[in-house]
Amino acid sequence: NGMVRPPSLNGLKWAMMNIFQHQVGERGRTMSKHTKKGQVRVLGIDIAKQSFELHGHDESGHVVLKKKLSRNKLPEFVANLPPCVIGMEACGGANYWYRVFTEMGHTVCLMAPQFVKPFVKSNKNDAADAEAICEAVQRPSMRFVTPKSIEQQDIQCIHRIRSQAVKAQTMQINQVRGLLLEYGIVIPKGKKHVRKRLLEIIEDENNGLTQTFRGDLRELYDELIHLGKRIDSLEKKLGEIVKQSEECQLLMTIPGVGILTATALLAAIGNASMFKSGRELAAWLGLVPRQFSTGGKQTLLGISKREDKYLRTLLIHSARSVVQMAGKHMDSRSQWIIRLVERRGRNISAVALANKNARTAWAVL
Repeated sequence: NGMVRPPSLNGLKWAMMNIFQHQVGERGRTMSKHTKKGQVRVLGIDIAKQSFELHGHDESGHVVLKKKLSRNKLPEFVANLPPCVIGMEACGGANYWYRVFTEMGHTVCLMAPQFVKPFVKSNKNDAADAEAICEAVQRPSMRFVTPKSIEQQDIQCIHRIRSQAVKAQTMQINQVRGLLLEYGIVIPKGKKHVRKRLLEIIEDENNGLTQTFRGDLRELYDELIHLGKRIDSLEKKLGEIVKQSEECQLLMTIPGVGILTATALLAAIGNASMFKSGRELAAWLGLVPRQFSTGGKQTLLGISKREDKYLRTLLIHSARSVVQMAGKHMDSRSQWIIRLVERRGRNISAVALANKNARTAWAVL
């Protein structure tokens, strides 16, 4: 489908091992030929909008660099360094800097901020964060984040813009219903009811509303129409992406998964290579019980609700629709859902099916 895939998690770990074994680059050049004593071999960068804190170690693990740079000076400085491992937190702007530094010949590793935090030795500041990043990236057990490709970021941007537009539309509808209630006019729930009734109310000259308020309602009506068209346009873009993406088409074969869920999954996890199994993906999405076990006694709580709330919500909502329709089908999945609903109820059944769908998505990708 033309999408450029970022390197997998296993690929990042393999690259890290090669570098620490004095091998850099695809041609197997040794680091010792290019790295002098005291040169930066591992670099931790605390990224921000304008100022960047750098902390570097040499081959022996000694500190050889502590520096603060502006955004304009950072690319030139890093470009002049010998090939090294660069660690960064997976936060705002990390995907962009990953691409910039990778093109310069460095091996870039992104880490979740919560896994870097334990390495902060003193009070939190930018310099301490950069040092913690430099320490964390060298840990063999560190879990790295697979960076997003440009195509994945584009899809995610469409979802974020749409989500904000839907939120604005809901707020607008609630505001209209609340304002009209003060004038004794009640509109049923639902955007279709509000759009239809609002126009009728504006044009009705016998409902006692002033011309001033009618003008305000007209502006709110126009804004609602504009938001609706914007949401439709964004959903049309997602539909075009599905037509061009084989992965999305495969994801949509999973019961309950539609255009929104399929494209959101592709944007969030790409080819799913960062996960060893489907269970790992389900755990990453927060669709597994939270555990609080000690002394050999296992205690399981509600779902952990980790990571991407938006994607988890889509998976649960799509699963809920399948649960509601399970009684009309006789296949094995529907029968399993019916038995589960009888034992645990609809909500838990929806979460269980969302977990199953996440594991299926991992297998598909």
